[in-house]
Amino acid sequence: MRFNKQKRHRKTVRFFSVCFGFRQPFKVLCDGTFVHHLLHNDLTPADNALSNCLSASVKLFTTSCVLAELKKLGASQSASFQAARKLTIARCDHEKRVTADACIAEVIGEHNSEHFFVATQDADLRKKLQKVPNVPLIFGLRNALFLETPSKFQREFVKSSEEKRLHMTENEYKALEKRTTSISANADTEDSSDKEGLGCHSPGLLPHNTRNYSGKERDIKDRVRFKRKKAKGPNPLSVKKKKNHENPNLASRKEVKGDDGNAQSKRKRKRSSRGKRHAETDGV
Repeated sequence: MRFNKQKRHRKTVRFFSVCFGFRQPFKVLCDGTFVHHLLHNDLTPADNALSNCLSASVKLFTTSCVLAELKKLGASQSASFQAARKLTIARCDHEKRVTADACIAEVIGEHNSEHFFVATQDADLRKKLQKVPNVPLIFGLRNALFLETPSKFQREFVKSSEEKRLHMTENEYKALEKRTTSISANADTEDSSDKEGLGCHSPGLLPHNTRNYSGKERDIKDRVRFKRKKAKGPNPLSVKKKKNHENPNLASRKEVKGDDGNAQSKRKRKRSSRGKRHAETDGV
C-alpha cells in the first residue's frame, strides 16, 4: 500500500515537472490548518515530512495574512503560530489583512508564476485551486501526507496546450505565406530570364568561366570524377623464393665423383701419433 502511494506521488510530481516546469527544491505554501495538522499528529520536522512525501528537497513558505489569522485565534493556536513564524514569508502585498484562503488564492493567481505547491486542510480552497492549471495540492490524513492527483481540468488543459503546439499560429501562417509567395516570384523571374537567354548580359559576352570552353568540355568538367583503383602487383617479399638451409655437417663434406660417376663423400683420414713414435724407435 505504501509503495503504491509513493509511486502515485512520483507520477504526479513528474506530471507537474514536465508539463509546467516545476524544479527542485520545491516550494510549498502552507496555511494555518496544515501547520496545525502537522503539530497535532507529530509530523515534525515539517520539511522532512514533506520531502518524504514528494521524494525531493523542499522549502516551506507562508504569508503574513496566515500569521495574522493564527494570532487572532489566541492561545489555542499559539503553538501553530510559533511554528508558522519559522517559515519563510511569501510576499502577498495586502495592506489590510484578509482571510488566509483569500490570501493564498491571490498569491497563486491564474498562472502560479512562483510554482508553489499548496498545502492545506481546507477542502473548499482545494476545490477552488483545482481549477487553476498548474497548482499541485497537498493535504494530511491522520499521520500521513498525500499529494492529490491532477484534476480533470488540469489534464484537459495540458492536452489542449499540446494540440496547440502542433498547429501553427496565425502569425506563423502569415509569415509562411509571405515566404512562399516571395520564393515563387523569384522562381518566375528566373524562368523568364532563362527564356530570354542570358538576362541582363549581352549575347556577345559570355561568362568568364565558359568563354574558352565548349559545351562538351564543360559537361565533362562538371561531372563528378571518381578515381579508380588500379590493380597493383604482388608484394615482392611474398613472391621471394625460399632459401635452402643446408645442414652444416653435410655442407662440410665435399662431394667427389667416383669412377662409376656417383657422388662420393671424401673423408679425411686422421693419423694417430702412435705411428710416428714406432717409426722413431725403429730408426734408433
